[in-house]
Amino acid sequence: MMKKMSIPTSKTSLVLFLCQIISALDVPLDSKLLEELSQPPTITQQSPKDYIVDPRENIVIQCEAKGKPPPSFSWTRNGTHFEIDKDAQVTMKPNSGTLVINIMNGGKAEAYEGVYQCTARNERGAAISNNIVIRPSRSPLWTKEKLEPNHVREGDSLVLHCRPPVGLPPPIIFWMDNAFQRLPQSERVSQGLNGDLYFSNVQPEDTREDYICYARFNHTQTIQQKQPISVKVFSMDSLNDTIAANLSDTDIYGAKPVTERQPVLLTPTGSTSTKVELRGNVLLLECIAAGLPTPVIRWIKEGGELPANRTFFENFKKTLKIIDVSEADSGNYKCIARNTLGSVHHVISVTVKAAPYWLTAPRNLVLSPGEDGTLICRANGNPKPSISWLANGVPIAIAPEDPSRKVDGDTIIFSHVQERSSAVYQCNASNEYGYLLANAFVNVLAEPPRILTPANKLYQVIADSPALLDCAYFGSPKPEIEWFKGVKGSILRGNEYVFHDNGTLEIPVAQKNSAGTYTCVARNELGKVQNEVHLEIKDPTMIIKQPEYKVIQRYGHVSFECIIKHDSTLLPTVTWLKDNDELPDDERFLVGKDNLTIMNVTDKDDGTYTCIVNTTLDSVSASAVLTVVAQPNPPFDLELTGQLERSIDLSWIPGDENNSPITNFVIEYEDALHEPGVWHYQTEVPGTQTTVQLKLSPYVNYSFRVIAVNKIGRSQPSEPSEQYLTKSASPDENPANVQGIGSEPDNLVITWEPLKGFQSNGPGLQYKVSWRQKDVDDEWTSVIVANVSKYIVSGTPTFVPYEVKVQALNDLGYAPEPSEVIGHSGEDLPMVAPGNVQVHVINSTLAKVHWDPVPLKTVRGHLQGYKVYYWKVQSLSRRSRRHVEKKILTFRGNKTFGMLPGLEPYSSYKLNVRVVNGKGEGPASPDKAFNTPEGVPSSPSFLKITNPTLDSLTLEWGSPTHPNGVLISYTLKFQPINNTHELGPLVEIRIPANESSLILKNLNYSTRYKFYFNAQTAVGSGSQITEEAVTIMDEVQPLYPRIRNVTTAAAETYANVSWEYEGPDHANFYVEYGVAGSKEDWKKEIVNGSRSFFVLKGLTPGTAYKVRVGAEGLSGFKSSEDLFETGPAMASRQVDIATQGWFIGLMCAVALLILILLIVCFIRRNKGGKYPVKEKEDAHADPEIQPMKEDDGTFGEYSDAEDHKPLKKGSRTPSDRTVKKEDSDDSLVDYGEGVNGQFNEDGSFIGQYSGKKEKEPAEGNESSEAPSPVNAMNSFV
Repeated sequence: MMKKMSIPTSKTSLVLFLCQIISALDVPLDSKLLEELSQPPTITQQSPKDYIVDPRENIVIQCEAKGKPPPSFSWTRNGTHFEIDKDAQVTMKPNSGTLVINIMNGGKAEAYEGVYQCTARNERGAAISNNIVIRPSRSPLWTKEKLEPNHVREGDSLVLHCRPPVGLPPPIIFWMDNAFQRLPQSERVSQGLNGDLYFSNVQPEDTREDYICYARFNHTQTIQQKQPISVKVFSMDSLNDTIAANLSDTDIYGAKPVTERQPVLLTPTGSTSTKVELRGNVLLLECIAAGLPTPVIRWIKEGGELPANRTFFENFKKTLKIIDVSEADSGNYKCIARNTLGSVHHVISVTVKAAPYWLTAPRNLVLSPGEDGTLICRANGNPKPSISWLANGVPIAIAPEDPSRKVDGDTIIFSHVQERSSAVYQCNASNEYGYLLANAFVNVLAEPPRILTPANKLYQVIADSPALLDCAYFGSPKPEIEWFKGVKGSILRGNEYVFHDNGTLEIPVAQKNSAGTYTCVARNELGKVQNEVHLEIKDPTMIIKQPEYKVIQRYGHVSFECIIKHDSTLLPTVTWLKDNDELPDDERFLVGKDNLTIMNVTDKDDGTYTCIVNTTLDSVSASAVLTVVAQPNPPFDLELTGQLERSIDLSWIPGDENNSPITNFVIEYEDALHEPGVWHYQTEVPGTQTTVQLKLSPYVNYSFRVIAVNKIGRSQPSEPSEQYLTKSASPDENPANVQGIGSEPDNLVITWEPLKGFQSNGPGLQYKVSWRQKDVDDEWTSVIVANVSKYIVSGTPTFVPYEVKVQALNDLGYAPEPSEVIGHSGEDLPMVAPGNVQVHVINSTLAKVHWDPVPLKTVRGHLQGYKVYYWKVQSLSRRSRRHVEKKILTFRGNKTFGMLPGLEPYSSYKLNVRVVNGKGEGPASPDKAFNTPEGVPSSPSFLKITNPTLDSLTLEWGSPTHPNGVLISYTLKFQPINNTHELGPLVEIRIPANESSLILKNLNYSTRYKFYFNAQTAVGSGSQITEEAVTIMDEVQPLYPRIRNVTTAAAETYANVSWEYEGPDHANFYVEYGVAGSKEDWKKEIVNGSRSFFVLKGLTPGTAYKVRVGAEGLSGFKSSEDLFETGPAMASRQVDIATQGWFIGLMCAVALLILILLIVCFIRRNKGGKYPVKEKEDAHADPEIQPMKEDDGTFGEYSDAEDHKPLKKGSRTPSDRTVKKEDSDDSLVDYGEGVNGQFNEDGSFIGQYSGKKEKEPAEGNESSEAPSPVNAMNSFV
């Protein structure tokens, strides 16, 4: 750590900061700044300290350095100056200190062995390299030796020595045979760290003559081979002649058989040993033992644990490997070799030493004149290293003196430095295991401030994220940095800003109001400089509709949405990934603007899909999982086990469940003996079960198959199992569903369900059919039949109970005794009709009928119930007969009464009753007549209101369709209503039943009335009919408002809606519209003023719309709907005709022509002339048309003499509601189909438009029609 002297804190920070900037190894400088600033040399590249070279290739000793001015280079060799120019084989690369020694052109590598050191020097100091020891690699040959064959007894241990030649670096050892195949190694046979091959015990298969040790020298890329070693293993059971020739008789007969032996260590020897390793290296400890059986090796550390994550076992646990050792790994390590006969151990005492290593390496100093600083050099090692200093490569004790420098052990202290104090200092830390050398320069500079960040740099950040505005600077002394916002803003302070030492301004949470121009100012005692940067804040990119988890069936289609929202100035790119990788190159993957669609999904499409949205400033992503499900794959490997006569075990292996768990397995069987090719359901088991015991039937040739089922569906059936034929047996069961039912009055038909093939249990299946009359002491009658399921017994009494049974039998015997069922012989029609039929009329539409039951003996069958036939004879009010339509009600069982609903009031009915059995109906009872009483009538068939006048209305009606009795009167109720549907007083009038019309007088003029009308019988009043009507004002036929001829002219995104209106003046219109076929509410637009057109805007191109027009204040009054469709979206490159030059010229010409015509007309008018329109009006003058005021174009007031004259434009019509064609060219006839238009009963026009349009009014007149009185129709007088 750097010591604090008397310098202020800001200067200490400056030193640390500039040290980081200047150091070429830490932060590179700006290129322009590098060209201008002086800098002492810095070694940037050098060869390793221990440099082993290939003697066949040129030797390259690297030394690269930089500085300002560029440094020069020199070398020493073995401590003395190396005269490079005097050796033709040695050259130095241009602008570099790297040496190239030419060996390939006659030089010898051995001549250049030695210790080299490079010096890089410029006017500000000298840096030196490490001592580089150059040694050529060596790969000597094996010394020739005569190797005797190894004769060894089976079970003994053996060591084959390699003893490779000493090379540089040491070779890599391995054992192979003559075929260059590595010899197999195991716990019994393995290679030691020294290269020897160890046999814990030999076996006969170890006999061979080509045990060859190889040494590979990597530097020279050569391999040296030892002479082959022969090994012969002798067994005591097979002594050959060779052994007999080499051993004496005593040896032979005294040899013992192979015996087991307890472990003995082959290496290391003894019980203890020591090992020294350096810090940071790999510690390798080895124990190899002999013994039979082969010993097993185990390692422990006495008094501690083996270090976790750094401990490894190699060579079948014979080698303990600890990587990156430290002093804490020192201690005693014990290896234990053990077999069944005992154990042996060895303790290795490990000591970890350390070559020097840095605690604090010296760092470059950049100081201003007069400043203070320190260089600190701290290292550690075992033993502790000594520290020595050099200045520009010379021991500091003999270096030129510098009054600003003071050495204090591992620290050099600088005080009040000057520019001449610049130098490169070397720190050397060394002990017996090595040394460290570090260069650190002191560079004294006096420089005014410079800002390295480009001017007017633009920063763009996302809102609510940090904004970092750079102000990279340099200066000596260290400049002070200040930030301002805006050109004339105040200095930035406060918690919302973070000011970094490197000049960067950080806005931790940038908001929209953070955008703007920021100014950075750097100043020191030598000057001041400033720079502006600009900040823009962008909206964040968001995924507003994320992809969602999908489960899709195989071969279906699936779509993932990814709808985004982003800043309008940023261009997003959307990328889809599958399982964090690119989408497959498959045309089934369709990437749209906002979605990803996968067609014909397959199993391999299963995975996680991620939508990634990138802009230049931010990135967001969202993922969803796609699970592809399908029916399971079929089970396989069906196996039959545990075969018994009536059961068998079936097992199988399930197929792939395809992401949907198997819920159950269905087992089916095929009977190849009776129904080959037909598969039947056997049973099913849960999806977790893969074996089942199946019950079997005799005499069936079984095959089984299994079907897997999940929520998606059923798998294909598995392959059939092997066949299994069961033995025959007598039937286990009898036919089911045995019945005895007669088809004729004198027979009994016995039926049953025949047994299926596998139920027969054997060949020769037959049925024994037995029957006898119940409750009669008769014997059973039996018959044996085959291949049938029915037997008919003839000559039986009518409807008599029988006992019936059917028994199965085959060639091996009978089935168990069957159960008996009760049947009946055939039925016949009932003999008698129900008696004492009575009717009780409950009300005008409901009656209750009673009867006595018939004797059961006369039913002659199963009693099913009674049927009541009833019909209307005539209506008592009209006395007119009609076609008789009989109705039938059936009452099940032995009921003796029933209800007859739905009768018509005041009518005459008849009925009869019949008994019913399985054969049919019996005779009918005598007809019983009854009448229904009166009821209330239905509503009058119609109500019309005609001939409205100032104070009267005429009502006409029709009698009720169903009077349901004798009508006694009608009741009329009416009351006035206004345009807000508020009701006035109610008036009631009773009218005789024989009347069909009524004139109401003394009513208020121009008033709407609501009428309620119903009929009465003696029972009460019927339902009412309602109607509304309006009296007229001033005896003028009312003009009912209507909107017609609604037309639309649609464009791409708008439509012109126009209509024609007839009705009260000053109506306020509105337009309603919506998408055709949609259930959404209508959208409403208010029309300003009394215009008859409106423009709908903001429509969707290519969409069908519906539209209608209504008038405010006219409740419920709307036009019929019109349909239109907007045009398709047009390409942006299409040309607007209104911007074309030819079109503009044409319009200008037309406008000029119109202007000339207007001037001519104006001149003629001032002269009293008449232009054609005026002449036409004068020629066809109509005295009934009221004069128009010349000042405002409105109609004049009506005179009393003209009150009863019809208006030409149809505001008034004759009392017969027709308009003569000759009266007006603009009559209502033009709008009807044919000559005359049709009107509703209330006077509204209902004729279909014929497509003709009204004549256009003269220019300057909004309408030539007289005012209509309808405005006052909806208010009370």
